[in-house]
Amino acid sequence: MSEQWLFEQDSIDWQELSTLYRIAPLGDKSAEHLRLVFGNSRFKCFVLEDGRLIGAGRALADGRDCSYLCDIVVHPQYQGRGLGKALVAKLTELSAGHRKIILYANPGKEGFYRKLGFRRMLTAMAKFDDQQRAIDTGLVADE
Repeated sequence: MSEQWLFEQDSIDWQELSTLYRIAPLGDKSAEHLRLVFGNSRFKCFVLEDGRLIGAGRALADGRDCSYLCDIVVHPQYQGRGLGKALVAKLTELSAGHRKIILYANPGKEGFYRKLGFRRMLTAMAKFDDQQRAIDTGLVADE
């Protein structure tokens, strides 16, 4: 088996990535949505094994102050093998020089990121297009 890392998106099958997000499960993100958000991201990583997309992630970054790691996904058959950790490490490495690196974790995944050196922010705030869903799923507090 041959693992290949890509840092550009020219050859990405966006429908395959959309399916990956759905089965991971990290939500329903259309191919068009993913093409746009990855295209607007400063850093991106795609991992393929024998031509099959098995992992991805991206970072929005301004070049100095803040880099935001997001949309980190690993195919369920490859979870638990260190690929998520490797994606976070690579995006963190690409973000070197930023004063802060932030990520957004799904509820229940905080422990994974804590092992990688991330700490809970006490002052983070968010607005979601579906605020009630964000409250119901534990993404934000209803205070």
